[in-house]
Amino acid sequence: MSDAAIFAISLGVTVLGLVISWGAYRRRGAGTAVRGVALSLVPLAAALTGVTEFFVDLAFSPVKWAGVALAGLAVVLYMASGAMLSRRAGGAPAGNRAAEDGGRKSAGRSGKPRGAVEGPARGGGDPEMAEIEKILRDRGIS
Repeated sequence: MSDAAIFAISLGVTVLGLVISWGAYRRRGAGTAVRGVALSLVPLAAALTGVTEFFVDLAFSPVKWAGVALAGLAVVLYMASGAMLSRRAGGAPAGNRAAEDGGRKSAGRSGKPRGAVEGPARGGGDPEMAEIEKILRDRGIS
């Protein structure tokens, strides 16, 4: 397609969009009209920058369609590899951390957060004694 034909079509679509934007201004207000004007200017801007020529060439060129298909395949393969790598990295369930560190447990550490306080001792004892026992257990003193 020639440059003059592409420019004429783009100019026609832009003018049509501006007319529709004027009608939107009268019915719905300035915000809708400004959005319509912005969208109406896109075809003319695409024609003036040469983007339209690229898309016209793309629509009628099997070689460019093959390039688009290869780019799509590359994106799909990249995303699939990301899913595969995330599965490999997160292989052990969250509750089974022993498998990740080779079965080693760090000395004096419990699986609970540092500031967590357990409930009263088994015998229904004093909560303060339970807290003291927890501190002693955390430090490796039985």
